Amino acid sequence: MTDLAAKATRLLDLHRAPDLLTVVNVWDVVSARVVAGVEGTTALATASHSIAATFGYEDGEQIPLDLHLSMIERIVAATDLPVSADLEAGYGDAGETIRRAIGVGVVGANLEDQLRPLPEAVADVEAAIAAGRAEGIDFVLNARTDAFLRGTDRSVEENTADAIERGKAYLAAGAPLVFVPGRLDEDTVKRLVDAFGERRLTLIGVPGTLPLARLQELGVARVSYGPNPQRVALGALQDLTRDIAAGGALPENLRNLN
Repeated sequence: MTDLAAKATRLLDLHRAPDLLTVVNVWDVVSARVVAGVEGTTALATASHSIAATFGYEDGEQIPLDLHLSMIERIVAATDLPVSADLEAGYGDAGETIRRAIGVGVVGANLEDQLRPLPEAVADVEAAIAAGRAEGIDFVLNARTDAFLRGTDRSVEENTADAIERGKAYLAAGAPLVFVPGRLDEDTVKRLVDAFGERRLTLIGVPGTLPLARLQELGVARVSYGPNPQRVALGALQDLTRDIAAGGALPENLRNLN
């Protein structure tokens, strides 16, 4: 088994384990090293929104794919941990984008459906899984449905039913995981886990998210945090700037993490 194949297997095993996998998303080499250096960190995940913002681009595939992948490659090279990448909706060719991501050392990825017609979204999932097989790894695709993020004019019941239909289709197409971002209540999480099976649902951590211990009990596989870790870091930078502008000084508990 190649090192890349072993990392892919390790990443999938982390999702299937009884303990909830938490991944604090990173966006550059120094954030990757800081997160990877914390005891208990077992995998890394990139945040496309945060990488785009780092280079001055808006979210939504506005950053050129070559530039996006070059940063992901630097992140992969900075750690021995398995890395999952946020590849948005696949930049118009999910299979080729996944192939290129594997080429820089990625062993898993998020792939958005953007609520496109289901057959199109399923075809992208199939292409992504096929790309992994062609490269000799069991690629850990986290097939994302935007039922709640984009279904703002629909009821919770309608969004849940859509997420379940789409998620089941992605699992049938070979995806090992289904990502349903949004601030979901406990009943909705239960329904999704019941529909997909335990350790197949992944969620995003946002203010108001259920406690991690409860999500583990419910059978959720993973919680990631998207652009929020970068927002925390930028908020701390903004606070420091305000303190200094008001005549303050650097904190006494400054840590040399760079």
